[in-house]
Amino acid sequence: MPVSPSLTFSDGRSIPQLGYGVWQVGNAEAADVVVTAIEAGYRHVDTARGYNNEAGVGEALQRAGLPRDEVFVTSKVPNQDQGRDRTLASFDATMADLGLDELDLYLIHWPAPPKGLAVDTWKTLIELQEQGRIRSIGVSNFRIEDLEQLEAETGVLPVLNQIELHPYFNQPELREYHASKGIVTESWSPLGQGGGELEDPVITAIAEAHDVTTAQVTIAWNLALGNVVIPKSVTPERIAANFASLEVELSADEVEQITALHKGEAGRRGGNPAEMASHQGA
Repeated sequence: MPVSPSLTFSDGRSIPQLGYGVWQVGNAEAADVVVTAIEAGYRHVDTARGYNNEAGVGEALQRAGLPRDEVFVTSKVPNQDQGRDRTLASFDATMADLGLDELDLYLIHWPAPPKGLAVDTWKTLIELQEQGRIRSIGVSNFRIEDLEQLEAETGVLPVLNQIELHPYFNQPELREYHASKGIVTESWSPLGQGGGELEDPVITAIAEAHDVTTAQVTIAWNLALGNVVIPKSVTPERIAANFASLEVELSADEVEQITALHKGEAGRRGGNPAEMASHQGA
């Protein structure tokens, strides 16, 4: 069984590069599929308050029975819980459902600019980290201007930004900014959302050359870019196959061919962070 490499955060902690995401997985189902993922080799689970499945993830962690430090767990504060008091209450509820005393990584799920509470929420995450309740703090779906605002007002940058990222929407400008600031890029919906990426002739040809699936090629491409990637499946065979992407080695030319499929905003499948105030999304 392969072992996921880890990436080091700017705070000195590390994260397994290949994780298991549970967006759109029901609470009861999460209790089973997360155990399946852990048995397949995953040591990184990504959930969120807005996914309504943290209790199922917590049950799975308990059932799996691994030592606490062997499984990296991420969750997120939802838009409706932004602001100091609501974030503190939301975090307590998350930890109760997960059955954990300390969280590996806590993210602001969306910048939600219409709400204007991202900075207050970020200050609260800093506070929770200083209390030893969160090991690392980051964000999700933040644009460059959102990241700049956090740094300007708090002096603290996120260790990671989890963003929509797949071959047709691979956000080169944002990835470049992350690299310049020491922020790890994490990809959600890494396989796209039915937008044709997995049937693209370029990816299909590369998959045939390696005798692997197009999903495995797409995950391997993400890994080659240096992204953390969290594919989701509830099918045991696909959960295992996604993890086996660690064994797919793409050439630099193949990575460039896939990266060149970028379509800009036309490739976006999820919501636009500039507009999202209530929708949770990934």
